Amino acid sequence: MPIHIANKRLTLGVGVAVVVALMLWVLGPVLVPFAVAGVLAYALHPAVLRMHKAAPWLPHVLCVMLIELLALLAVMGVLFLLVPILTREIPLLQQQLPTLIDRLAAFLNALLDKYGWRLTLDVASIKAQLLTYLSANRGDWMEPLVASLKLGGSFALAVLGNLILIPVVLFYLLKDWDRWVSQVVLWVPLHWRPAYDSFMRECDEVLGQYLHGQILVMLALSVFYAVGLYAFGLDLALPIGVFTGLAVCVPYLGFGLGLILALFAGFLQFASLKALLMVAVVFGAGQLLESFWLTPKWVGERIGLHPLAVIFALLALGQLFGFVGVLVALPASAVILVALRRVRDQYFESTIYQGPDA
Repeated sequence: MPIHIANKRLTLGVGVAVVVALMLWVLGPVLVPFAVAGVLAYALHPAVLRMHKAAPWLPHVLCVMLIELLALLAVMGVLFLLVPILTREIPLLQQQLPTLIDRLAAFLNALLDKYGWRLTLDVASIKAQLLTYLSANRGDWMEPLVASLKLGGSFALAVLGNLILIPVVLFYLLKDWDRWVSQVVLWVPLHWRPAYDSFMRECDEVLGQYLHGQILVMLALSVFYAVGLYAFGLDLALPIGVFTGLAVCVPYLGFGLGLILALFAGFLQFASLKALLMVAVVFGAGQLLESFWLTPKWVGERIGLHPLAVIFALLALGQLFGFVGVLVALPASAVILVALRRVRDQYFESTIYQGPDA
């Protein structure tokens, strides 16, 4: 390949990558529902094809609706794991709250006595007000809920908008996926088609291995957290452990929510520092297991990424593009890896590497 042609292709590729990166950086918050829906559509499209192949008499739109409905039910099933946690913890909170307030007041007074201060609290009045609030009807909770929505209205509306927008975008992406792909292919120059098709097939294989590896990580962590919390005697070990393991597909958010639930349930059940020890041991070990062994081995090795590359991709793209970057870090790294392999092979075969007389 002549050097000037290779330079033009390299310049074009770098230019496209820079434009895409700038768009992601500027439009990061807007792209969240589209990025989530795009990832889900890519993962669910093969299921739509299989259903349509197994039942050709079903219209394509109906297959899309059924697959999306099953996916939404699966997500709701994970969220419904919170129901037994809340139904058990709210009555337990009413029972344990007076004791916890007494212990907190005694701890604060003992701490402040060392500095010559004295904290005066009407503990009985505080306990009575909190118990009255917790025992009130659910309708009485609407007033503070509305007030909180007024204070953080833009954030609440953004979350609500994303929850509504993601299923809508997912439906249209699944419905017209083949048409979108064919439209993209039309823009590829004809003499690049063989290389493009080969590149996309390799990306599909790598991303398929990534999805399989991620599912294995989620199942392994569900078992680990459930068994670890059960070993400490937590009554809600199963729902909290399974929820935490399955929610790790949402980086940081799933782990953080599971940690808060375990800490809350542990303090209410044990009413001692055993809850803090339980969370530190189980979730600390779980985070180390996920970050340094499960994800690098079952996800990184499947897509050909070194464990250090996996960690770097999560940190770097998260820093650049926020939540969207963390969400697409490993899939994007897998595609970039395939591209770099192609660039490396072309470089080794070029006259730049081999010399003009090769």
